[in-house]
Amino acid sequence: MGSVHLAALLLCAFVFATGTTADNQNGTGIPARPAEVRIGALFTFDSVIGKAVRPAVELAVAHVNADPSILRGTKLSVLMQDTNCSGFVGTIEALQLLAKDVVAVLGPQSSAVAHVICHAVNELHVPLISFAATDPTLSSLEYPYFVRATQSDYYQMGAIASIISQYQWKQVIAIYVDDDYGRGGVMALGDALAKRKCKIAYKAKLPPGAANTTVEDILMQVNEMESRVYVIHVNPDSGLNVFRAAKSLGMMNSGYVWIATDWLSAVIDSSVYGNPDMMELTQGVLVLRQHVPDSDIQKALLSKWNNLTRNGNAYSMRAYDSVWLVAHAVERFLSEGNAISFSADPNLVAAKGSSLQLDSLRIFNNGNKLLEKVWSVNFSGVSGPVQFSVDRSLIYPAYDILNIGGTGLRTIGYWSNFSGLSVVAPENLNSSALNSSTNNVQLHSVIWPGQISEKPRGWEFSYHGKPMRIGVPLRTSYKEFVMQDDGPDGVKGFAVDVFKAAISLLPYPVSCNFVLFGDGLKNPSYSDLVQKVSENYFDAAIGDIAIVTNRTRLVDFTQPYIESGLIIVAPAKEVESNAWAFLKPFTFQMWCVLGVIFLFVGAVVWVLEHRTNTEFRGPPRQQIMTVCWFSFSTMFFAHRENTVSALGRFVLLIWLFVVLIINSSYTASLTSLLTVQELTSGIQGLDSLISSSSAIGYQVGSFSRNYLVDELNIPESRLVPLNSPSDYARALEQGSGNGGVAAIIDELPYVEIFLSKYCKFKTVGQVFTKSGWGFAFPRDSPLAEDLSTAILTLSENGNLQRIHDEWLSGTECSADNNGDVSNSLSLSSFWGLFLICGLACLLALVIFFLRIFCQYSRYSSEVEVQFPEPQIVNRPARLTTIKSLISFVDKKEEEVKNVLKKRPNGSQHPSIGDSQHPSMGNTATEEQSTLPT
Repeated sequence: MGSVHLAALLLCAFVFATGTTADNQNGTGIPARPAEVRIGALFTFDSVIGKAVRPAVELAVAHVNADPSILRGTKLSVLMQDTNCSGFVGTIEALQLLAKDVVAVLGPQSSAVAHVICHAVNELHVPLISFAATDPTLSSLEYPYFVRATQSDYYQMGAIASIISQYQWKQVIAIYVDDDYGRGGVMALGDALAKRKCKIAYKAKLPPGAANTTVEDILMQVNEMESRVYVIHVNPDSGLNVFRAAKSLGMMNSGYVWIATDWLSAVIDSSVYGNPDMMELTQGVLVLRQHVPDSDIQKALLSKWNNLTRNGNAYSMRAYDSVWLVAHAVERFLSEGNAISFSADPNLVAAKGSSLQLDSLRIFNNGNKLLEKVWSVNFSGVSGPVQFSVDRSLIYPAYDILNIGGTGLRTIGYWSNFSGLSVVAPENLNSSALNSSTNNVQLHSVIWPGQISEKPRGWEFSYHGKPMRIGVPLRTSYKEFVMQDDGPDGVKGFAVDVFKAAISLLPYPVSCNFVLFGDGLKNPSYSDLVQKVSENYFDAAIGDIAIVTNRTRLVDFTQPYIESGLIIVAPAKEVESNAWAFLKPFTFQMWCVLGVIFLFVGAVVWVLEHRTNTEFRGPPRQQIMTVCWFSFSTMFFAHRENTVSALGRFVLLIWLFVVLIINSSYTASLTSLLTVQELTSGIQGLDSLISSSSAIGYQVGSFSRNYLVDELNIPESRLVPLNSPSDYARALEQGSGNGGVAAIIDELPYVEIFLSKYCKFKTVGQVFTKSGWGFAFPRDSPLAEDLSTAILTLSENGNLQRIHDEWLSGTECSADNNGDVSNSLSLSSFWGLFLICGLACLLALVIFFLRIFCQYSRYSSEVEVQFPEPQIVNRPARLTTIKSLISFVDKKEEEVKNVLKKRPNGSQHPSIGDSQHPSMGNTATEEQSTLPT
């Protein structure tokens, strides 16, 4: 019986199909303008949007026909069909319109109907211009003849995501009608939130036309959840039922956040003077409304608009502009000589024998050309600029952000795709460059549900009075961190006290029930504990839980409350002193350099003092011994030779300062080596431990085992599980070859406690992983973020350190944490002193030899004048000069000065010892003056 009614209904829909319109031509061969152009309008007359749209469309058609500058000589007529809020009826009505040879269809207001009709207009090449279908999926390439003359929900959900991010909420619950309109909008919301590191925690689907009891049941489920931020995206005609049910359930009180899409603003704007009951239901709600900028066109039509309809909204303005959009497109279409003609669809002719009479639907021959004119339209309408971008969307998408309070709406800001959130109208920002003063402005204050002005936290505990189940590891060792207790909480320790102190700083009460995890025989697996949190068996886990990569994939951790990391512990032995311990203060290179520089300084002083100081003269053997004695005696400041020259004293002063520093450093280093007990170990570091075949110990339950196997590729056969500090000590004492271990790898806090009790062991190298300990919570838990802030507060006010000092004693053996480091002093510690000493010696030698060269020049001239040399012996001039220079350098300073004082015309004569010329045969005197003395 149902199939009969359906066939009859479809038959009635097509029996009234209109005939073909003939193409009239004028005498020039150019198609004449038709006397009438028909368009269709498809919407629900008795609906919130329909009541506002119908008079707007009628007014727009009248204005178009009254305007002589457009559609000259052609009348625009509109055929309206009522969809009666039914998808099926809407489809039938749409097919009836298409059978009447309309060149375009306005509507539908329903996205669900639009999805069906798009297939029909694609087949018939008729542009479908919707002023209310906002489903983002309608913009796909599957529907080329769909023209959206309003804003897509893609932009509206972007505005909502910006609001949620602005108030730093992380999770929302979407309440939506389960049809194409609702699903498409929520999908766009999820994508927009993901870009801002937020998400939809739950999607509450309402059946279309759901009864009040169904709505209440769904809201009761929603109220059981943690999030208190609700985004409601439903139909205008039944949307208020959601708020009515929410108010009866107490969900419109303080602590809740309600954000409604533009359906609610359409309902409020369509009410005549504002419905008090409606405003009472929605107090504190944030509402979006499509932004309509003020314009002269809008002001000119305002009086006529108010006289015609009392329930206008943004959709009615979009419908008004949609009529003008079609009119401008048809005008350009006709002006270019295109004819309006229709032809039979071959695909439908094949079904001519069908009782549905589908052959009455005909193709608009030039529909693609009219569609091109639609996309290229550009004019200023009542709703603002009407122009399409390359992605087939209206330009300048923008929304008003409204807050319902009292008996009206208050604008708290704007959102546009161009500028984001702002308190400045988008059209003002579009005409000027953005700057920080306009783009980074907070929204105006909001009155939230419950008449509060403070921003709601956005979430609540979903336990309804039940305390949180907190998992605590039941440790059998290192109980300073967490242990079982007979008190009310059942646990105590460093980690427990930190958690309690952080909880006490939260601005809201948190009730906790600590549940021990483990068998009490050995330390439990912390990875299993974290897994229990991810499975919601525990609401959180506290204790000495290391924050490592594998665990962060399962749960969220708080800020670390103590630094940690893996480090090596190895056995140590005392090094006994030997007979050559006195050589250890300096390295071998240092000793060699010291010997060389001692001899070098002694030689420099001998050169500077030889001519003036009798203590530095004598036979060559004696002079060599003098240089060696003087050099090394300065180490003990026991040199007996005095320096008389200024340059010699200068060099000696610098050298004695260097010797003082060297002696002091040697004494300090030797004292340290002989009095401090040095600990050494056969393990040099992580690399040597990995390359060896020795056994390695690790703590039961720690992540170190997985790290050693997975990251360091150490065979499991080398790993030995250990449970307590006594097990550590016993295994280290036994050694790898005797059933023990060569070293233990464990986390730094455990090692510090172990070394405070067993000083026979030491750490080797540095911490080779960087991590910390934190508290584990389920993914996206807002409590983890709040506790992180509380832990930072504990660290800043010093309470975290106080708790640490209370539970964890100081480590007595931690001074050896750096491992084997040589205490011998190297050359790098003294090269600056040696450089200063060397430069001083070099400077003194340069001054000394410059003075020698000047004296030698004057001395040679005086000798040639007083005692001319007969040219008897023929020897090379260079050898003679070098020999003469060496002989001069060896002379005493006093002898040289005596020669330089004599003049050729003076009365003075040389004395017996030095006045006779060497050519006169005074052999004794010559030898005395030339041999070194």
